[in-house]
Amino acid sequence: MTSFSLPSDYARAKRVQSFRELVATPLAEGVNALCWERTLPGDFGEVVKLLGAGEGIRALNEARLRALPVSAAGRVAVEAMLADLRLLQEQELDPVLNCIDGYPRDEEPGPVVTDVFSFHADSAPVEASTYLCTYHGPASEGLRNDEALRKVDLPSTRAELLKLHGGADDDDFRVYLNEHCYDLHYAPLSGARPFSFGQGNFWRIAVDWPGSPVPPCVHRAPATAPGDPARLLLIS
Repeated sequence: MTSFSLPSDYARAKRVQSFRELVATPLAEGVNALCWERTLPGDFGEVVKLLGAGEGIRALNEARLRALPVSAAGRVAVEAMLADLRLLQEQELDPVLNCIDGYPRDEEPGPVVTDVFSFHADSAPVEASTYLCTYHGPASEGLRNDEALRKVDLPSTRAELLKLHGGADDDDFRVYLNEHCYDLHYAPLSGARPFSFGQGNFWRIAVDWPGSPVPPCVHRAPATAPGDPARLLLIS
């Protein structure tokens, strides 16, 4: 596991001590990210090695994981991931466990890149949270809300988007931004200090939903390069 330290100076991120607390703690009073900090036993690297080389995002199910000829340490890793998967399923959620060799990139990004490597907020039409845990490979990264600015609020970017939209800066334009998810992506301010979610830690983060009492947690997939290890990621 990589070293990890939750930012001590960031009041919006809070530690919890169990999955029950992760689920039950309200995202309120300014807190928009909860972290159940853990050091998990097991050889997750062996799991990745036995899954073999691949491309893009591969969904993993219980049958495929249990069929791997893992060692005892690899079996511990498999059971840890499946236990987390069941915890989320018992909350009537629909989690997925992925082996990620690479993400698709925007082929024609225009003024605002909207792939997962861009700092962004998740959104939902109703009250919801995002749960995630990185078991192997580079971990997700967070960005403090006070160090982030929506890209659509950057004057030069907004001007380009208005030109593409071909209309005025009015309600129709705001609908256009929303339909293309442009309003969910953020730029780090000068001097911003992104932080790692760390390996093995179980996170619950706020999303952008109508009536949310807190701003969404701004985050992104880690920048990766050819040859980097595949990620094992649980997300719901």
